[in-house]
Amino acid sequence: MSGFVGLGAIALLAGMTLLVTGIRKHKAQHPKHVAMLIGGMMLTAFGLILAGFAIAYQNAAPLDLNTGGAR
Repeated sequence: MSGFVGLGAIALLAGMTLLVTGIRKHKAQHPKHVAMLIGGMMLTAFGLILAGFAIAYQNAAPLDLNTGGAR
């Protein structure tokens, strides 16, 4: 597995932790908790995208661009 998958998983877990913490303490209506919600959503999405693209890149067949004919 690529290091990007691991990095994506770590970002996903950190984002989910921030998101859950922000949701639990959101009743206080502090700007800090709103920032935790926004940051948690962004970090979770980043982790999902990073891990997803790393897995897709590992499973895709390599392109050979030299086999095409001249135009």
